[in-house]
Amino acid sequence: MYKYLLEHERWIIGLLKSEEDRDWCAVRDHHMAQIRFMQHERLVHLFITLFFALILLASIAVTVIYPVWKLLLIDAVLAVTETIYIIHYYRLENGVQRWYRIYQQICSRIIRQ
Repeated sequence: MYKYLLEHERWIIGLLKSEEDRDWCAVRDHHMAQIRFMQHERLVHLFITLFFALILLASIAVTVIYPVWKLLLIDAVLAVTETIYIIHYYRLENGVQRWYRIYQQICSRIIRQ
């Protein structure tokens, strides 16, 4: 998903840097549709991240009550998984924030036409 986000971003920035006449309203509408898709993706990943965080906290609580090395292993796996989800969510969030600024640049192109 992050690769798709970067590819779309490069494509839109390439359009903004070019001096060709374009239908900027169509570009804006397409970009806004992509923003909506990514907002949905971001929301889903937020829920997944929170779900894994709750599972991790519950697992840690059980490990504190019953200190067994196998439970520590489960905690470690869950902590690594949660870290990966947090990194992914962070990248999605920052990417969508960049897309908002790109959307504003597209709108300013429409105003200048």
